[in-house]
Amino acid sequence: MISYTKAHACGNDFLVVTEEAAEGRNWAELARQLCPRNTGVGADGVEFFAWTGPKEGRIRLHNADGSIAEISGNGTRCVAAWMARERDLIPGDAVTIETDAGARVCQINALRAEGEFTVEVTAGMGIPSFAPRTVTLADGLQVSGTEVSTGNPHFVIVVENAEFTVAGRAWQEVGKAICFHADFPQQTNVEFARVVSATEIEIRIFERGVGPTTSSGTGSSATATATLAFRGCQSPLTVVAPGGAQTVSWEGVGTELRLTGPASLIAVGEAYA
Repeated sequence: MISYTKAHACGNDFLVVTEEAAEGRNWAELARQLCPRNTGVGADGVEFFAWTGPKEGRIRLHNADGSIAEISGNGTRCVAAWMARERDLIPGDAVTIETDAGARVCQINALRAEGEFTVEVTAGMGIPSFAPRTVTLADGLQVSGTEVSTGNPHFVIVVENAEFTVAGRAWQEVGKAICFHADFPQQTNVEFARVVSATEIEIRIFERGVGPTTSSGTGSSATATATLAFRGCQSPLTVVAPGGAQTVSWEGVGTELRLTGPASLIAVGEAYA
């Protein structure tokens, strides 16, 4: 039996499993067993956690397909909410979480303990790097976008239509083609953005190791980077995904992104695995 806590941030859901609970297990295989929505608990990934101090911990994220992701912004906030409950933290407290993309400091802004245990968290997301890039698909279609690193890889495409199509093709189709493109040997996350106003964008996400998903913290951060840098948007920028809205603040090149949004703990249980 494996003990877990299930959490979500804007519908992007994760299982928090301690390294102690998973001791001696193959983490990739465990993620593949736990994450299926019909035969497992159901999640986009598993955050394997170990305490390293009173308000410090480390995580290793395995996607639903068992692959390792350097970081998830939403997953990191989910872990911060879990730490807040475990340590009885209050607004104003902060936790430090070591990820494969480096340490991330998460500030607890607000906390609601009734019903779902929900925490509003502002997470440092590191200093992004970015550059324009064009990807040529197998049939010759050229897709222009922005390659962004927020500790993990992203390719951001700005569209002009509410369906998020690219040259008449569904975003899911284009997202999959780019995610697995030979230009990205380690695969990449793909975001599609529509500028609503100078302070709001709407996005769709094809996540590496998962597929279409309701939200992504690093995806929101990467898309904000691209639209703030090249599309005249203004910080703080509201990023609206199907699962809900998050806010990205960024002062520009060479400064750290900060991502604010909710994370909720929704279940505690044990699974046969």
